[in-house]
Amino acid sequence: MSVTSAPSVVRPAARLHGSLELPGDKSIAHRALIVGALSGGPSSVTVRTPGADVRSTPDCLRSLGALVEEVADGALLRFTIAGRPSRDATVDCGNSGTTMRLLAGVAAGLPLRVTLDGDASLRSRPMERIATLLRAAGADVTTTDGHAPMTVAGRERLSPVSHQLPVASAQLLGAAVLAGLSAAGETRITTPGPTRDHTERMLAAAGVGVRREGSVTTVDGPARPSPLSLVVPGDMSSAAPWLVAAALHPDAELTVTDVGLNPTRTALLDVLRRAGAEVEATVRDVRAGEPVGDIRVSGGGQLAPVTISGTDAMALIDELPLLGVLMAATGGEVRGASELRVKESDRIAAMVAGLDAIGASVEELPDGWLVAPGSPRDAAIATHGDHRVAIAFAIAALTGVAGSVELDDPECVAVSYPTFWADVAELAS
Repeated sequence: MSVTSAPSVVRPAARLHGSLELPGDKSIAHRALIVGALSGGPSSVTVRTPGADVRSTPDCLRSLGALVEEVADGALLRFTIAGRPSRDATVDCGNSGTTMRLLAGVAAGLPLRVTLDGDASLRSRPMERIATLLRAAGADVTTTDGHAPMTVAGRERLSPVSHQLPVASAQLLGAAVLAGLSAAGETRITTPGPTRDHTERMLAAAGVGVRREGSVTTVDGPARPSPLSLVVPGDMSSAAPWLVAAALHPDAELTVTDVGLNPTRTALLDVLRRAGAEVEATVRDVRAGEPVGDIRVSGGGQLAPVTISGTDAMALIDELPLLGVLMAATGGEVRGASELRVKESDRIAAMVAGLDAIGASVEELPDGWLVAPGSPRDAAIATHGDHRVAIAFAIAALTGVAGSVELDDPECVAVSYPTFWADVAELAS
């Protein structure tokens, strides 16, 4: 792994050229590790430069009694998993909401008592939605005023139920599907909008009867996945900063290789094309049902304003802070993204404050923001310890959308992208 200390100040780059291999996809890595443990193994999951979020999942699986070993080979970390979760435990999910919500679904279908806890940020995020789903299937779930710590007293056999999710959330969907593996019959989950389908693809590749038809996902239980062996592709969410940077910078041509191209994750490519950037994506492989390939983006031309709303907002939820930076250069608006309020920080408030600080004209909306370009200026940015906010304003500085930017917590990017500053140094040199 290439390690570079985080700079105290990020400045505009003269050019951005090069090719990158990215950290392994967090969404896929979490699910592969969990499915590997549910299979009983032996399973193998190889992840490039996993961040702190991904590392939380094997730590929790070990606490629950699964045998998880790891061997490093340069930037690659290979996890081997054997044995199913088998003991009561209190587990520390760190900052990872995906770990907490997916493991809640797992614990619901096991005769165990599991308390899921995390750091201060994770304790502030809503957990009553997941508790309600799992109670409907027969698990006994208690939260702390709707938040973590959350205790799940599971059952070996849950009831098959039909869930109507209150929001389009891949984490809620994934938890309901994983709980459905222990149900005696068909579990149906209906979502109010599009979500990522990594759980369905992973379980189908492991031999489970699961399918998605439109807004409905169905899983046939009881079922036990088969062991798997997977090299996790690069994370589209880690590719996103560089795709936006290449579209914005007047002298940029960037390629990301071996990245996941799941169609539920590629909405950003369509937005960049709509704005006027040149985007090429090529599928070269399929792993555990996931298309994998390369993306090249070049910009330098006049970009058009973009508007994000409705189902597009949920499909782009992780990329919206970066699109806020794009809008600071082009103009645009985001609506229908109130879920940003309950992420690692209130990302709407954090982005509006930061965009104003770098010189954009910005109006905060209850569910998004309205942005018009201004004159770039130097700024000190409060990240609130949120990796996506920190990365977004680093990209603002590198591309000249801002002047020089000082981040109060540049190290927080390691939650998802531990080699981000090394990649900045390489591409901006």
